[in-house]
Amino acid sequence: MARILIVEDDDAVRHFTARALMHDGHTVSTAEDGDLGLELVEEEEGRFDLILSDIRMPAMDGIAMALAIAERFPHLPILLMTGYAEQREQASDVRNVIIDVLPKPFELADLRSFVGQALAERKAA
Repeated sequence: MARILIVEDDDAVRHFTARALMHDGHTVSTAEDGDLGLELVEEEEGRFDLILSDIRMPAMDGIAMALAIAERFPHLPILLMTGYAEQREQASDVRNVIIDVLPKPFELADLRSFVGQALAERKAA
């Protein structure tokens, strides 16, 4: 299966998402904010199949992190998530570096669908 990094500052969302994706057979790493997420991507030299990140986080937000990752690892697919409409609009400014935005709150089926599509797009590229 895939190697996925989840970057999310909300403990409950991060743990739920990680457990769900591990249950589906994926290898999952987590980070609590964009700074730590970017650091982990750099340490691993971009060896992830997907980055799944919240947009609104302390320190570096998901959009800034996505831009930084895309600059160094343009092949790395990034899927953002947010519960705020204005942040979905902000994410449209970076459509060239992200795959999509998963709206929060989401159900397990939504998570699986968005992650499945993102991974399928990566394989097709």
